[in-house]
Amino acid sequence: MKSVLVILNHANLSNLQVHESLSATMVLATFGCEVKVLLQDAALSLLQSDLSFDGLKHAFKVASNMVDSFEFYDLTPILVTREQAEHPFVVNTEHEVELIDFDAAFLAQFQHVLYW
Repeated sequence: MKSVLVILNHANLSNLQVHESLSATMVLATFGCEVKVLLQDAALSLLQSDLSFDGLKHAFKVASNMVDSFEFYDLTPILVTREQAEHPFVVNTEHEVELIDFDAAFLAQFQHVLYW
């Protein structure tokens, strides 16, 4: 089984790329890849699931709704670096989060790394 690390760094509600990245991640998980998801920087906003879509304010639908379904794709826990453990989105999330050290030893665990 192939192991894949998906690193996301784009914000919720920011662009269509977030939806495409999450969709591709779920497809990989559906078809037999062992996938882990690491949220960094602006992508931490994906942990905020209490947002609602307003077509007058937002150009794109709420991507965090897709993250809410990660448990059905065996994509939990969601990985977050220890440096960002105190971020308000991480502290206040209801998602299962695992804190990791983002270093060469961690990256060596995966056969492929996708950075979106």
